[in-house]
Amino acid sequence: MKPVVKKATPAAIAVLRQATAIKPLRKKASDGLLPSAAHINQNPDSDHNTGYAVDLTHDKLGGIDCDDIFQKLKEDKRVKYLIFKGKIWSAERADEGDRVYTGSNKHNKHLHISINDGMGNDTSPWFWWMNQPNIINQIKAKTIPAPTKKLAKEEVCTCCKLHGANS
Repeated sequence: MKPVVKKATPAAIAVLRQATAIKPLRKKASDGLLPSAAHINQNPDSDHNTGYAVDLTHDKLGGIDCDDIFQKLKEDKRVKYLIFKGKIWSAERADEGDRVYTGSNKHNKHLHISINDGMGNDTSPWFWWMNQPNIINQIKAKTIPAPTKKLAKEEVCTCCKLHGANS
């Protein structure tokens, strides 16, 4: 079992804060950093446990189109693997392209981003291809607390199982 931390890495927190700074009115219902107790029990090897994973709510109308982000983040050296809409892509198996994700949660409402070990302090822009936020939105995004745990009513995510990520 991976150790469970009390705070997500700066890189994971930056994903949510930067998305909010760029699109302040975006939906955040499926945003997540640290796992719930149920998630920990079901996924003891989750990258969420170590703070090296983040879930970003898909809100195409609000300007956060995870279909596009899933494709673009494949270019980011910080990305270990991505899961969205029943597809998984990993840097380790990039030559295989997008694969079918077989976990119980297909990630239709959010994009799961796992961050490479050692890259947790890199807060450089995650959405470099999108319009950058104005200074007011950057300040607002930094003052809004980041979510810490998934709501209990959400389906437990199996995205971070070490086995599932490499399947």
